[in-house]
Amino acid sequence: MTDSQQHYLLIINGKSAGNPELREAVNEQRQAGMLITVRATWEGGDAADIAEQSASLGITHVIACGGDGTVSEVMNGLMRLAHDQRPALGIVPLGSANDFATSVGLPLEPGPALEAALSLSSHPIDVVRITAGASGESTTSYYMNMTTGGFGAEITSSTPKTLKRMLGGGAYSLMGALKAWRHRSYRGTLHWDGKEEQTSLLLLALGNGRQSGGGQVLAPRAKLDDGRLDVLLVKDFKSMMELTKLISELQSFPADGRFVRYFTTSQLTVTTQAEDPPWPLTLDGEARCYDHYCAEVVPLALRVLIPEDCPLLSSSRQP
Repeated sequence: MTDSQQHYLLIINGKSAGNPELREAVNEQRQAGMLITVRATWEGGDAADIAEQSASLGITHVIACGGDGTVSEVMNGLMRLAHDQRPALGIVPLGSANDFATSVGLPLEPGPALEAALSLSSHPIDVVRITAGASGESTTSYYMNMTTGGFGAEITSSTPKTLKRMLGGGAYSLMGALKAWRHRSYRGTLHWDGKEEQTSLLLLALGNGRQSGGGQVLAPRAKLDDGRLDVLLVKDFKSMMELTKLISELQSFPADGRFVRYFTTSQLTVTTQAEDPPWPLTLDGEARCYDHYCAEVVPLALRVLIPEDCPLLSSSRQP
């Protein structure tokens, strides 16, 4: 497909629609001959609906302009389309954390980010399907970066949006420190690769990508295209001495440490205890609450515009 046949659709979080740098970048690219259509969201669900309509409009590339939540919603809209009808996904990060864009090496300023989205080649990556239930209802959604459960999800869901804007990713670290002394553990049964384990966890992370919560690396060895979930389990601690050991293990991510376990799988199911409340979860930064859920890799489901030397690609020569 030649450049003249490429049609870019920018889906912009309505709160960022007036961004002057992005407006200037769009005008410059249009003057350079790029075919760009712009749509802004008004309410929740708009980004997914607009993305789903892209195939019928002859769009070849959909560019999500916003934070991790906007990127996730656009991606979920594209996943409603048949595999061979999905446009490539690009990202112009405009949020407070921008975990996915940061980890794959995309520019974080609107102008350079848009230029990159219009020039980079697309690479097929995995996404993760979450089939979940709460209060007797079942839902299906997708994420491409990270799901956290338990303490990590509490931090993300409870961090005020004003604080996020003021401190960026540092807001998550601050809220984590404030909560550390009144945390709770989450009980559940995990199933993966024919194994079953009842456990009490402080944190569960299921990484397709590597970082969450404004720069917290929870899946350091994850690849976006290997068909595997990188799973981090962090058990609860009872004293300062145990907390020190836990923090030490988080520096090396052992396969079977006293408090930290790190392994890979293609599917993992979590079921909570009947007497316990549902687990708080965040899917690419979006807060949810489920009493049971299954995370399953959908291999090479989406083409994403990211650098050739992205360290999260299996073909990358970077460590």
